[in-house]
Amino acid sequence: MEGQIIKALSGFYYCYHEGKVYQCRARGNFRKRKLTPLVGDDVIFQAENATDGYIMEILPRENALVRPPVANIDIAILVFSAVEPAFSTNLADRFLVAIEHEDIRPVICISKMDLADEAETENILQLVEVYRMIGYEVFLTSKEVDKESLIERIEGKTAVIAGQSGVGKSTLLNQLNPDLSLETGAISDALGRGRHTTRHVELLPIGGGFIADTPGFSSIEWTTIEASELQFSFPEIEDRRSGCKFRGCLHENEPSCAVKVAVSEGEIAPFRYEHYLQILTEIKNRKPRY
Repeated sequence: MEGQIIKALSGFYYCYHEGKVYQCRARGNFRKRKLTPLVGDDVIFQAENATDGYIMEILPRENALVRPPVANIDIAILVFSAVEPAFSTNLADRFLVAIEHEDIRPVICISKMDLADEAETENILQLVEVYRMIGYEVFLTSKEVDKESLIERIEGKTAVIAGQSGVGKSTLLNQLNPDLSLETGAISDALGRGRHTTRHVELLPIGGGFIADTPGFSSIEWTTIEASELQFSFPEIEDRRSGCKFRGCLHENEPSCAVKVAVSEGEIAPFRYEHYLQILTEIKNRKPRY
């Protein structure tokens, strides 16, 4: 049978096929071949019954994320909070780079807008305008959320919802599908970060599609992006790279760089360029992996 893995937990993989879910284990030779099935994978599996199946083959992937470990994602809803924790463009840009690199369509969602004061709201609205000018879709949510618009984006697709702990991912999912009743975690005042309420990766039904509720995480490692590729994860930099004098321009110290001109003329937001340089430096300085 051919199906899609919708949950991975304690060595078991739950495969969805024609409205039914089968509990499967992975074949032993996957480990020898250093293959790990991921939630979202399309697979061939055999099952005598609903609780005793084996995954025989992992079909080719469109893409795969390391954190969260999900495959074949069409759209990523990146959730950040306006406050508690405060919205960070640095973190947002890191998420966007990781998503863009995998050719996944990102949608930015900033939650807890009802908790932001006037100055915080004004600052966020200015930043939102920058992201919308680049071409990103941005939703601002509070206790009420534009459910229909978000569900429309997910229709017929496999989506991932990702963000730091405590930003309201589970709350958003419960708003989109009240039947889920997911556990939500309060902010820990002592730690200043959310408790990890999500224990495993699982595809959940939302509208006519699936969405992955994923464990919270706050760091992204640049293990697969090369320095020369980074510019393609910043749309406004990619748009201007053809105007650079040197073909291999990294938009760092090179002369006659169209990107640096665009920054100086206000066409590229300085904070976006600053984050590009930060990530570029991290990629250049990473330790080689053997």
